[in-house]
Amino acid sequence: MLPILKINLTDNTTEEFVIPKEWERDYLGGASLAARILYPYLTKELDPLSPDSPLLFINGPLTGTNGPTTGRFVICGKSPATHLWAESNIGGFWGPELRKAGYDGLWITGKAQSQVYVWIEEGRFEVRSAANVWGKDVYEAQEIVRAEVGVKGARVAVIGEAGENGISYSSICCDHGRMAGRTGLGAVMGSKNLKAIAVYGKNKFEVTEKYTQVRSEANRTLKQDNEAKIMHELGSAGVANYASYLGSMPSKYYHQGSFEGVDNISGSKMSESILVGTSACQGCVIACGRVVNLGDGKKRKGPEYETVVGFGPNLLIDDLNEVVRLGELCDKYGMDTISTSNTIGLAFHLFEMGKLTLQDTGGLALNWGSFLAAKQLINMIVRREGIGEVMAKGSRALGKAFGAEDEAIQVNGLETAYHDPRGVSGMALSYATSPRGACHNQSDYFFVDFGHTYEDIGINYYERQAQAEKAANVAKHQDWRTHFNSVLICIFANVEPQTQVDLINAQLGLNWTKEDLMSSGERAWNLKRAINNRMGLTRANDKLPKAFLEPYNEGGAAGFVLDFQAMLAAYYEARGWDWETGKPTREKLVELRLDDVAKDLWG
Repeated sequence: MLPILKINLTDNTTEEFVIPKEWERDYLGGASLAARILYPYLTKELDPLSPDSPLLFINGPLTGTNGPTTGRFVICGKSPATHLWAESNIGGFWGPELRKAGYDGLWITGKAQSQVYVWIEEGRFEVRSAANVWGKDVYEAQEIVRAEVGVKGARVAVIGEAGENGISYSSICCDHGRMAGRTGLGAVMGSKNLKAIAVYGKNKFEVTEKYTQVRSEANRTLKQDNEAKIMHELGSAGVANYASYLGSMPSKYYHQGSFEGVDNISGSKMSESILVGTSACQGCVIACGRVVNLGDGKKRKGPEYETVVGFGPNLLIDDLNEVVRLGELCDKYGMDTISTSNTIGLAFHLFEMGKLTLQDTGGLALNWGSFLAAKQLINMIVRREGIGEVMAKGSRALGKAFGAEDEAIQVNGLETAYHDPRGVSGMALSYATSPRGACHNQSDYFFVDFGHTYEDIGINYYERQAQAEKAANVAKHQDWRTHFNSVLICIFANVEPQTQVDLINAQLGLNWTKEDLMSSGERAWNLKRAINNRMGLTRANDKLPKAFLEPYNEGGAAGFVLDFQAMLAAYYEARGWDWETGKPTREKLVELRLDDVAKDLWG
């Protein structure tokens, strides 16, 4: 990999960090390599919004090589939402452009004295005033910065008003609505007075002849894959009807097991009514991005599954146009749609319970199905007005403020995605043990519960509501997805394990096997766990929201109750973690060549 450019915004100094070869071998790149790099700096005492807090933008070893869905990069640091490990994976074109500019990462610390943006052009670094773009939405800011640098092909990563105002679930955006949404790293960027990072380069990627052959075959295969075809035709929201049938698509803030209006907000409905095109990240043959027209002649980004459910069934809204507009408003402000819609859902829920009153909301009635109430809350959150001040801190803070913290559907401060473990039980462990809180991208195990397995790496099928017996399977799937987040292949891409091994070996000159791939994922998973242990995480953190342990009365998951403690005990045994402390055992860490981490955790 290319060097990482370290930038201190306090004094505008830079230096290059060369990645040790053994780290490239053990972690490849992406979030796994970022965890190894940032391990010494992410301490319990570190304030994630302080100048000392690191913000690391980093590529994978195949980023921009036109391999299958390899146009991605990841942003890592300490989350202001969870005060734990933060990573947020993002597509578009910015990562490949950074590589063309001569770097595979930007490691940012310090705080600028005034509002700035950074301009990097083929190794040339410049800090410019952002006074005229501060307060602009993410789309407008990109255009202004691109015009100022004067290079048509420049790519811009940017925050919106949410990041500027320190909203704990702020996003970082590039291109047309590609979002690093989860864990609030947009707030970290805003705390550094950094509005945007523009990059441009002309360097060509060197790929081997063997890699060219393997990637061509991999892309041809991927293009014909049934899941890829569905993603292209219907987007990720194409799964809405099936998820509703299984009872894994939550409604009414996870308290209703079915939604009568699901046909009105599905991916099929979008394709039949408002879809006018698709969009793709660099080099992607799937093109799952939606381009829609709401009848006003304007082309805009269409929502994916999480946004559809978050602003649809979650709030009992069945108008797809309203869902699109709420998602677009979040995007413009630079706010994660999962956490935003989840926190609004909790507000609606508390209002129905009588724990929130009109006096608390400034006279705003939070009635289920109200588009106008949801829209107004988004505006209040980003401006931190009225009840928006506490909602800006997330659902855990909102619940606590009104004596109902156990009503918040979150894990460790990160709001849960819209895959209910009562319908697909493997997600219970995915949420509870994820290094970044209630995350579905560290292991989208619902796909395995739907029947998508990888027997050649030991990921087999168990009945979708099976429990402790699938714990070891979940652990293997987490290791598999950790690999995706290191090599930085999109999780929507069904690229078989052996093909990924062939791609890595062909381009990087390694001699990996599928076992090496899985071991690398396990190593990084345990390293992230150790980072969190050092920041105060214990087994007590491995828990689920109260609602997930209560049965639905209707729908495809009606009557099912999770035996979560049995699942967790089986998971710990499979992982080789210590039940008393929640740490990976010394033996497990040494086995994974994490001897220094073992010494830090165990003495």
